[in-house]
Amino acid sequence: MTTFTPIHTHSHSWASDTGDWRQRAAYNSAFGNCRRRAAITTEFDADQLHHWAMQLSQDYLPDRWERVSSSALTRVAVHRERGLYYKDFVARSPAAALQALATGSRATRARINGEALLLAGIDAPGTILWGQLPGGTEYLFTVAMPGAGIDHWLRNLLAKRGPEALRQRRQLLHALGTFIGRVHATGFIHGDLRPDHVLAALQQEQFRFTLIDNERNARKTPAPGRMLLRDLMQLNMLAPGVVSRTDRMCFFRAWRRQMRELSPIEAKILAAEAYRRALRRLHHKGQR
Repeated sequence: MTTFTPIHTHSHSWASDTGDWRQRAAYNSAFGNCRRRAAITTEFDADQLHHWAMQLSQDYLPDRWERVSSSALTRVAVHRERGLYYKDFVARSPAAALQALATGSRATRARINGEALLLAGIDAPGTILWGQLPGGTEYLFTVAMPGAGIDHWLRNLLAKRGPEALRQRRQLLHALGTFIGRVHATGFIHGDLRPDHVLAALQQEQFRFTLIDNERNARKTPAPGRMLLRDLMQLNMLAPGVVSRTDRMCFFRAWRRQMRELSPIEAKILAAEAYRRALRRLHHKGQR
């Protein structure tokens, strides 16, 4: 069994991933037609990773792998001892495959968007290996990041209303607002900013955040208001019984401080409209 030494360096544009045919040719010459690449400089056994990918893509769980709930068009699993996450992206349709030629596949976008976040100093899972399986399914192995989703923190870990829990809850929401404000101020729009797509870890009395599921990210400076509104609305999709109005105000105040391009009126309008739309959607879903 050979040890795989990564040969691919970080790339941050579509052209560098899809247009460097010389690098692809050199890679295929070295490793055959099995399309695999590594992105970080930690040594992993590429043959073992690819073998796991083939098993996981067939809904078989190798030893010590655990299934993680996901959408119908992806499979996600975690190997906690190795600190690895696996995700594959099922080909949606021939039309989607054609679109991917122009905009990049979902796996490519997830990897490159994650690299762009890391380059900007925003935590995201680093890619270890990516490749394509027979039939067109693409996969990623990424570093398992510490923490739990924001929804889990607010529904479970900080659900009690005692003084200490309330203090930590407000600390979490203030830090989250600062983090998301910094993400938006840097020009990033997540595109699918559900509470479970932001991981929070409490480290040395400070919360640290990681953005996951980054295939829908975009970067525009300044960030358009409608895209900010969508992100904020998605993040607010927690019922009033879980997150109070005061909780939300704590988040929005911290978010606003990072958004220096917005006037106070613009920020208030965005916050109020995001809250209104989130409550309307929650009402339609029967969550109050």
